[in-house]
Amino acid sequence: MALWKPDPSFYPSARMASQAPPEKLAYVVTFDPQTALGRSRNGKPDSLVVVDVDPSSASCGKIVGRLELGTGNELHHFGWNACSAALCPYAPHPHVERRYFIIPGLRSSRIFIVDTKPDPRKPALVRTIEPEEVAARTGYSRPHTVHCGPDAIYMNALGAPNGEGPGGVFLLDHDSFDVLGRWEVDRGPQYLAYDFWWHLGHDVAITSEWGTPSMVENGVNPDLLLAGRYGHAIHIWDLRKRRHLQTLDLGAEQQMVLELRPSHDPTRLFGFVGVVVSTRDLSASVWTWFRDDKGWQIRKTIEVPAEPADPAQLPPALKPFKAVPPLITDINLSLDDRFLYVSCWGTGEFQQYDVSDPMKPKLTGSVHLGGITRKAQHPRAGELNGGPQMVELSRDGRRVYLTNSLYAAWDEQFFPDGVRGWMTKIDTNPNGGMSLDKNFFVPFEGERPHQVRLEGGDCSSDSFCYP
Repeated sequence: MALWKPDPSFYPSARMASQAPPEKLAYVVTFDPQTALGRSRNGKPDSLVVVDVDPSSASCGKIVGRLELGTGNELHHFGWNACSAALCPYAPHPHVERRYFIIPGLRSSRIFIVDTKPDPRKPALVRTIEPEEVAARTGYSRPHTVHCGPDAIYMNALGAPNGEGPGGVFLLDHDSFDVLGRWEVDRGPQYLAYDFWWHLGHDVAITSEWGTPSMVENGVNPDLLLAGRYGHAIHIWDLRKRRHLQTLDLGAEQQMVLELRPSHDPTRLFGFVGVVVSTRDLSASVWTWFRDDKGWQIRKTIEVPAEPADPAQLPPALKPFKAVPPLITDINLSLDDRFLYVSCWGTGEFQQYDVSDPMKPKLTGSVHLGGITRKAQHPRAGELNGGPQMVELSRDGRRVYLTNSLYAAWDEQFFPDGVRGWMTKIDTNPNGGMSLDKNFFVPFEGERPHQVRLEGGDCSSDSFCYP
């Protein structure tokens, strides 16, 4: 009789996962901006690159592997096929292993299935799912985010094949990677899509809002922004019944409600969502959602103001405002639910908050890298452009990895000189505070890096069913 054992990188609880061995490799998706923007047909291939992050290795901080995945895809948020959610009691999958990456092309709508075994430094492409298959089986296009669920691989998409909405969630089979179909049974008023996640122990799903493909693919549309047409709400769902329950509207001035980070402890019912910009004053913010005896609620708990600036130093889109908006484009939550990390892409500031009380975050650390006007330096590279954007945190909470590209068309609007790709590392103090690792800097020549995933899992890859 076959004996099935869970993957050793799966952990019942976030507390146990935080005690896992440190990562030795990081995986980063990159894309060629010239091809993504339609300026070239023969650009550098989009790639999954492997970066050595083992401090005892002679190649630490260097690219040690690469898998080319064609051009024009604009590889974006990717994730593992399986994770600790496979240990949930109501839908166990002991036969799955954390082995494959599911990598969506946000511009091409292709999905690449990549095997990281047997040699983690030499990932291999095993299947390509074409956009026609996604559209035929789901009605969706522009796949964006991947989460490994207890029963399937969950993906979301920004919209429909014609570039409009609605956007939503669809599923892939754990074993065959076949597209199973649309997740929503009753979507209610939900139309815009961006991120999604869940509170598995409470059978609750959460989704957020950006815009339809036609609203985002050519950059920020000022008319839509000032009219409050981009996403400004999150949606609460019954995870098992796949039905919309409630909309929590932050207000039309809160434009682009993006990254969701729910509590890792399944007995707690709160989470954080970042808002890119307020049309009232160009500030950015983080909001905390929760449920109490009055039902679901959401409140602004962090606000980062815009910084005054000389219009001569600003890109055309910002000159009339004489200020640099923080532009919160990514956030991440440590596995102990204690520290929240916030990327302010516009000002180049990376922040750490103590969120032991999720309703009263306290700023405990700040590092500057790049920024629209600040262009804060790194000791290994001098002045940087772009800014802290995608953020990934090690399971023990001691190391943060940052990359600097958001989305090709948006990069060009806010950094007209172009975004020269880089990856950096921040070291954190378990009691609060953080500092730049002055020796770790990975440049990306002719390509831009986006999502980072860590070997064995990280703070935004796994869901846990035990406290």
